[in-house]
Amino acid sequence: MIRLLQLELQKLLLNKTSKILIFISFILPLCVIVLSSIKINFFGFFTLELGELGIFNFPIVWHITTYFSALFKFFFAIVVVSMIGNEYSNKTLKQNLIDGLSKKEFVLSKFYAIVFFSLVSTVIIFVISLILGLIYSSYNEFNIIVREMEFLPAYFIKLVGFFSFCLFLGVLAKRSAFALAFLFVDFIVEWIIFGLIAWKSSMEMATSVQSFLPLTAMSNLIKQPFQRVAMSKFPDKNTLDYDYAVHFGDVIIVGVWIFIFVALAYFLIKKRDL
Repeated sequence: MIRLLQLELQKLLLNKTSKILIFISFILPLCVIVLSSIKINFFGFFTLELGELGIFNFPIVWHITTYFSALFKFFFAIVVVSMIGNEYSNKTLKQNLIDGLSKKEFVLSKFYAIVFFSLVSTVIIFVISLILGLIYSSYNEFNIIVREMEFLPAYFIKLVGFFSFCLFLGVLAKRSAFALAFLFVDFIVEWIIFGLIAWKSSMEMATSVQSFLPLTAMSNLIKQPFQRVAMSKFPDKNTLDYDYAVHFGDVIIVGVWIFIFVALAYFLIKKRDL
């Protein structure tokens, strides 16, 4: 595993574009999170400091930071589809196979890189969230600090799932632009399926079916926190209540999709005449 990971990291870090995109995918969400904790003076009219609104309190900080950090996953998605597209365009895939790398090892090297960068991103978000929480949170009891830390493994699974999908699309399309286009098409198709089922059956059935589709399943791992923040500000509004927790069923669904995407990527490479 280490050998395959080192091989893939060497390829990525020798590519200037990949290095820039990797840097952006890690730094940009950190900048947004850190800047959100700074006091911003709007031309002397009023000062905004999100930290004073309680969004960095434990345990909600784990929910807030993982949700917004996940929005920047598209930068590394470009890296994933590019590292596949470059293998085809530069003929390095065929050369790697000639040099003794099996097709299975080729796919695993890409997957290990995905897991590695997802893990690094998760650790960074953990550190930043912990620091923000210790600075701004009104609660410092250990049992409150560690409560809802399940958002971190959910964030990790969400990244691995999304990038594994990009890995499969990269192998399927062989070109970065086409792979990203397929990603957008899948998003539209999932909502078309939802609309058709809602029209023919019911909203409940449509929501249930859609929850098993890849992009929706990944999205369900970490639901939007806006309604939760509103609940904390208006606790008497019962109509604002909603389920924002991380559910084991959603983790299993995404885990199955990860296996399917990696297996399909291997199947395509194995069957193709390279």
